[in-house]
Amino acid sequence: MCTRMPLVVALPNKLGWPAASPRWSPARRLNTARAWWFELPDTYAQLSSGELSERVAETIVSETRHLDAEKRGEVDQQLKAAGVSKLGFKAATLCVRKITFQADRRGYVQRGRTERQHRRVGMQPAPDTMAGLTGYLPVEQGVACYAALRHHADTAVATGDGRSRDQIMADTLVERLTGQTHAADVNIELQLLMPLDTLINPNPNKDTAAVIHGQEPLPAELAREILASSRGRKWWRRLFTAPSTTSTGSGPIVGGDSTRRHFDGWLGQLIRLRDQTCTDPYCDAPIRHLDHIIRHSDGGPTILENGRGTCERGNHVREMPGWHINLIDAGLLGQPHTIHITTPTGHHHLSRAPDPP
Repeated sequence: MCTRMPLVVALPNKLGWPAASPRWSPARRLNTARAWWFELPDTYAQLSSGELSERVAETIVSETRHLDAEKRGEVDQQLKAAGVSKLGFKAATLCVRKITFQADRRGYVQRGRTERQHRRVGMQPAPDTMAGLTGYLPVEQGVACYAALRHHADTAVATGDGRSRDQIMADTLVERLTGQTHAADVNIELQLLMPLDTLINPNPNKDTAAVIHGQEPLPAELAREILASSRGRKWWRRLFTAPSTTSTGSGPIVGGDSTRRHFDGWLGQLIRLRDQTCTDPYCDAPIRHLDHIIRHSDGGPTILENGRGTCERGNHVREMPGWHINLIDAGLLGQPHTIHITTPTGHHHLSRAPDPP
């Protein structure tokens, strides 16, 4: 686990925020507090007195971030006069956007044009073996997508489909994106941190779990159901693990066949499965690059022990002077893969692969 010294920042006590801790980054809170104190005094006063919720107050900061201090102050006064503290969150957000638009019409339009370049799709793990798929789209495209799914769901319900509208919309989204006839018929490769016979011969006394890369552990019972019900193509792979003396009964991943220059193919997948997210301190970004701990130019081998997963920024920054990475534990003898990172400022961090389920 990465460790570092906390940065303590004093913020107004009236806001009721918790004290700074090693797991709390103050940068965003500090900027928000400065905006309230120096440029949005009416918002701050209403927040401090309990008239305005913190959620609405933060929305005001976000929606007015492009305005200069003078215009921001004018918007602050207009919001108070409009009674924003008496509105629900949705109505308050619309009120803030309307007044902000009136304060800087040209800037609002220009930002709308610029922001469309940032359209994207993302996915986040959700509780109970679910996942959230999101699309950050221009508003007319987002509305059109939702309307098409809703229209199809209404038609299906009218013809007697037994699923709910939400279920039909979710299934239709999967079917139209993947080209499958049925949403459940996904192609499956279950990468298993358990023996294959656990899938074939259930043992209720064992709580071992399968792993879907980038998501939470998948209970063996659900893994069996997916393999049994899906009509898509199916594969499974054994992930070789070292012996473990812990109660989990699973050691770190130690398998890997490739010895090529790049961490591609199954070797690259093993590193992603082992590290799960970027190994830089406090960076939970998805793995985009696979980096040699001992640089290839310095004779570092392209093997599992010498590889680490990083985000794109982490891989590039590592090449700057002053960064040093050393392998502490190769993860072959029951301990997690662990590296020691030294930054140009002289700070030291231990980064270890997460424990398997």
